Amino acid sequence: MSDLILQLDTIIKNFGAIEALRGISFAVKRGEVVALLGDNGAGKSTLVKIISGGLQPTSGRVMFDGAERHFASPAEAKAAGIETVYQDLSLCTNVDVVANFFMGREIVKRIFGIPILQERAMQAVVETAMANAGTRIPSMRTNVEHLSGGQRQAIELNRFVHWGGKLVLLDEPFAALGVEQTRRGLEMIKRIAGQGIGVVIITHIMAQAFQVADRIVVIRQGQVAGNIERAKTSPDEVVRMITGEGFAQPVPAAGMAGT
Repeated sequence: MSDLILQLDTIIKNFGAIEALRGISFAVKRGEVVALLGDNGAGKSTLVKIISGGLQPTSGRVMFDGAERHFASPAEAKAAGIETVYQDLSLCTNVDVVANFFMGREIVKRIFGIPILQERAMQAVVETAMANAGTRIPSMRTNVEHLSGGQRQAIELNRFVHWGGKLVLLDEPFAALGVEQTRRGLEMIKRIAGQGIGVVIITHIMAQAFQVADRIVVIRQGQVAGNIERAKTSPDEVVRMITGEGFAQPVPAAGMAGT
């Protein structure tokens, strides 16, 4: 099995005459956290939508889990093991933690042909998953609307891991969270990566990128302007990559990192 979970090869995306992505190439290893940085309009969110099946590239290849993939929708990408977590989470707030965790995957036992939900069995699974992840929620029967943003995020990420996720894309996941909730979220990302899951995180906060990332990829004007191990760079150097100060040209599209 290759140690690469995702490879992007010369991804181009045009919106009419506008070239949003101009040949993006980089890779993500299993168990690696990649911070995707860049100024507003650099193309980060467009790239995430292409990886997750929300948009189709104009040209280029997306290799996922060892095979070239053409995801027709986010649901198709999710079924393959790619989860996208936005600031606005995809949880149903008017039902409890257990119901959200097992949404569409409920444990059912048929008695005289009648399907009966196995509530205790499902609750036991969720309690174990949350405990293993270090997530504290007083009751698994609490409706999600009564939980904090950090707890909601933990539910979504733990659910993803439990059901066999392989790559998680986090788009500004901590923008609405406080300091303590952000700290726990960053710790959770490290635990997820420790289980061999690839992580791509978009953030505008440099300190978060340097706290959690193994590698930093900078997108500028639709191209890769930098692709470097976090330990081999500095915040000042990354800012220069983002702004283009002192860098004549972005990294050529043919240069794939992580291979």
